[in-house]
Amino acid sequence: MTKDMTVGSPMRLVVSFAIPLMFGNLFQQFYSMVDTVIVGRFLGTGPLAAVGSTGSVNFLILGFCLGVCAGFAIPVSQSFGSKDERELKRYVGNIVWLAAVFSVLFAVVTVALCRPILEWMDTPADIIDDAYNYIVVIFLGIPVTVLYNTLASLLRALGDSRTPVVFLVMASVLNIGLDLFLILVIPMGVAGAAWATVISQALSGVACLVFIWKRFPLLHLSRDDLRPRLDHMARLLGMGLPMGLQLSITAIGSILLQTSVNGLGSVVVASVTASNKLQMLFACVFDALGVSMSTYAGQNIGAKKPDRLGPGVRSGMVIGSVYSLLALAVVLLFGRTMMLLFVDASETEIIRQAYQFLVIQAAFFIPLAGVNVFRLFIQGMGYSKVAMFAGCFEMVARGVFGLFLVPKFGFLLACFASPCAWTLADAFLVPTFFKVLRHAKRFET
Repeated sequence: MTKDMTVGSPMRLVVSFAIPLMFGNLFQQFYSMVDTVIVGRFLGTGPLAAVGSTGSVNFLILGFCLGVCAGFAIPVSQSFGSKDERELKRYVGNIVWLAAVFSVLFAVVTVALCRPILEWMDTPADIIDDAYNYIVVIFLGIPVTVLYNTLASLLRALGDSRTPVVFLVMASVLNIGLDLFLILVIPMGVAGAAWATVISQALSGVACLVFIWKRFPLLHLSRDDLRPRLDHMARLLGMGLPMGLQLSITAIGSILLQTSVNGLGSVVVASVTASNKLQMLFACVFDALGVSMSTYAGQNIGAKKPDRLGPGVRSGMVIGSVYSLLALAVVLLFGRTMMLLFVDASETEIIRQAYQFLVIQAAFFIPLAGVNVFRLFIQGMGYSKVAMFAGCFEMVARGVFGLFLVPKFGFLLACFASPCAWTLADAFLVPTFFKVLRHAKRFET
């Protein structure tokens, strides 16, 4: 069930590892997309805009959680690569403590701040109540989000990218049923969509835990493994916090951009919401490549095989570039039709703006692939603090658009905010990768 990525063809290893991850990401996006489709179709464009208006703050909070979980797994993948089972288990034991405390505290703080954040973001008055009802439930579910993503990250660190997908597939089916039941039968409105997501993810996390207990003896912990160790916690936090902060810093720019979009009215918010849902669906491949890069880099650094790093990142960029061109072709041909998933055909202005937004995003998918490949590779090598600065470049780009350009020039500039952010991040990440690669070769050989 584990996969050793320190031997064999980098291209073959990356592809075989990324494919299950891609399907896992697709089903994770399926959670959110089903919510949006059902909300848009059965509750209307107002609730659709409400759910969409929470996207950036959702990314701010949950992105931090996901980044921390992924960062915690890096020392585990490096210990696995070096075949040090004792250290691996000690890292896992300390992850248990950190994840439990962190998730509960984060849930309490974010739930308390939901309403003030939405008001600060200038959320339109006609959708702010629905936005609050949705996002407060999502934040209540932070502990189960951390549970699943911590366990999934540990399995992936050991080379198992398939098992988490199985549980996500099961949870996605349950999510569809709960969406329909909680929105149409009870009905609970947009809060029902949020509860469906939280309950489904909770069950996938529990299923993952049971699987590890029964099938993964390498992750069975003794009392000594669970003993808190300050040196292990310090290293875990040194990896996890920069990855979490990087996503949150990126999200700050997204919040500034979303605030400016909110100021353009509910129709524009609904257009951007529909487009973003599809863009995130296409981006699942890039996310899968990124996680593959992190695991590949971590295991090969642990095994002291720096000569395999260059071929690994080249394989990732070839895969990402080919997919980017195919995705752009699909968007150009079928983008308008795909928008009908979210809104009725009579909403012609929403469809027009959403299609324009999506085409411009897709035209810059190769820079987006670069962000995921180079950033996650650098992090997997152990340079989380360095990679964090890429998020600062993305924040600055989106912040400039959100604070100055979108309010002055309108919707068209909002379309170019993320592409500019990706391009600016790559301008930092590419030369940084070659610098840390030289450093790794000098000290690991």
